Amino acid sequence: MAKDAHTPTRLIRLPEVKLRTGLARSSIYRMMEEGGFPRPRKLGPRAIAWLVNDIDQWIDSRPAKPGG
Repeated sequence: MAKDAHTPTRLIRLPEVKLRTGLARSSIYRMMEEGGFPRPRKLGPRAIAWLVNDIDQWIDSRPAKPGG
């Protein structure tokens, strides 16, 4: 998904990240530890969110499923 340079960045929380990627929470955190998934931004003592652009770029970087 190519983004316009003037498109404002938006933060998304874990439920939306899971919906966009189709991954479970445990898979997201495991892949982050392995360096294969974008890291979230800290919003407060107990709150994090991801940049939607980072998630979209990660999705776009995934290889296409054969036959799909």
